[in-house]
Amino acid sequence: MSVIRVVVADDQELVRAGFGMILDAQPDIEVVAEAANGAQALEAVAEHRPDVLLLDVRMPVMDGLEAARRVCAEHPDTKVIMLTTFDIDDYVYDALYAGASGFLLKDVRRDDLAHGVRLVASGEALLAPSVTKRLISEFSARRPTGPGAALRAPARLLEQLTIREQETLRLIARGLSNAEIAAELVVSEHTVKTHVSNVLSKLQLRDRVHAVVFAYEAGAVVAGEG
Repeated sequence: MSVIRVVVADDQELVRAGFGMILDAQPDIEVVAEAANGAQALEAVAEHRPDVLLLDVRMPVMDGLEAARRVCAEHPDTKVIMLTTFDIDDYVYDALYAGASGFLLKDVRRDDLAHGVRLVASGEALLAPSVTKRLISEFSARRPTGPGAALRAPARLLEQLTIREQETLRLIARGLSNAEIAAELVVSEHTVKTHVSNVLSKLQLRDRVHAVVFAYEAGAVVAGEG
């Protein structure tokens, strides 16, 4: 069995310890280090090269957003899950631009915590596309400018995609699963997986979360479109 190596970064010792105990109890997950701030998280990732980093949004010395930017840029093989107390958080939105693969609330159930780590480690986005759609559409409408603005996607990049790949991107942004996309396009799920893979590769996106972000920012879909 392949073991998923995890670093937990949170300035609250009880949170770190609690998450560590839950994850270490899983047969396929090992917590290799803990960190109390973003700077320590960077050091831990550089030393241990974990598969997943659980990263608190608000921390001293270096906050989670800056740490996420640094980790995603310097250690692209480490997937980042942001931890937050709030279900909708400006910093979470910006963290998606930084390269995070989703977020978890700190009151997450233990089974959902372990499932989230496994999901992200496998290369998937932690957030369901439909949940991501609501998050991105709300903030796209409320915050047309901000810390992530410089990273927003120019519409011309859509020209790299075939017509069918552009359709697939729009359906991802609408929150459809691969099976639902297959039904919509009248193709097999295997074909859809190929289209999704091509979209991510051509646009240099980490996962479906960032495909949704790209779709909104490039104008492939608009907030409220369903």
